[in-house]
Amino acid sequence: MMRATPVSIEGVRIGVFLLAAQFPGSGAGEVLSQVATWIEAAEEAGFDDVWIAEHHFMSYGVCPSAITLAAHALGRTRRIGIGTAVSVLSAWHPVALAEQAAMLHHLSGGRFTLGVGRGGPWLELEVLGTGMERYERGFAEALDLLCAALSGERVAAAGEFFRFREVEMVPAARMRPVVACTSEATLALAAARGLPLLLGMHIGDEEKAALLRTYTALAGEPAVSEGAHVAAAVGFVGDSTEEAVKELKRAMPGWLEPGLAGYVTVDGRPRAPRDIAKYVDFLTRVHPVGDADLCTERILATAEATGLRHLILMVEGGGPGRTLENIRRLGAEVLPKVKGPAADTAGPGSASSPPAPASD
Repeated sequence: MMRATPVSIEGVRIGVFLLAAQFPGSGAGEVLSQVATWIEAAEEAGFDDVWIAEHHFMSYGVCPSAITLAAHALGRTRRIGIGTAVSVLSAWHPVALAEQAAMLHHLSGGRFTLGVGRGGPWLELEVLGTGMERYERGFAEALDLLCAALSGERVAAAGEFFRFREVEMVPAARMRPVVACTSEATLALAAARGLPLLLGMHIGDEEKAALLRTYTALAGEPAVSEGAHVAAAVGFVGDSTEEAVKELKRAMPGWLEPGLAGYVTVDGRPRAPRDIAKYVDFLTRVHPVGDADLCTERILATAEATGLRHLILMVEGGGPGRTLENIRRLGAEVLPKVKGPAADTAGPGSASSPPAPASD
């Protein structure tokens, strides 16, 4: 049962999660231009950060390089944090990715956060030449090499997938990546290395809480602060909950149906079909979708149920014509209720945020 009066939780950070979703009737270039505008709007609306997704060869998301778009976003903003959610590590050379992350760290004054994920057995492995073996067996090696390259020290490799002599990272930066987690294997890798998790919007609060309990058990001593983990959710505010749900159920299938079809496997392995209507129904039932009070209640309920203190809201569900308004309304009508009247709008280097990466 929902509270009659929302009560803010100290230290909650709320960001925006942008997929660069291509809805019917929009061109990819038009979408990317709109995303840049939405990032500026998120800063103006008081969000703590913006996280950018990376996808290849599909309309589900038309940004093939989250770190490139992040660089553009950092140049167009002054305060807000910018992160990747995620850069697909299986498709990148980890040292090359670390070099770019270090550049953005220095150029932005510490406003950039690198999020990485394993990805899937999709076409980019073939097209970009990294191969299925990197995806199936090489994620741990790539993650360790990425962390070494972001340690501020010299780096060398003598593994199965990466072999090179010792080199000096220039520029050097000490940064800690966030790791997207959709499997027990990835969860164990992140826990063993003390890396924060990024949890997806396809699971509810109970599953998120269970994953975080498993992480804590595997990591032993608290490897990261409670506020370091990040979770994605759909965020959509309307005049009424009924109208907000109707809007998303009307708009999202037209994007999701062709968008999710873009996940084509390299080796022809079958993909489990997803019932789009049921998925959209799930997203609108469990996430902050509704009037401002309901959105507030669901954000606070997630924070209480899971211990998470950093949520990023996917704001594009109503389509490109509704996204700018959604960002502004979430900022004006929901953020003050979630974060309280003294809401902190400082960037990643602020006292209320996870520790900013140190640099050499």
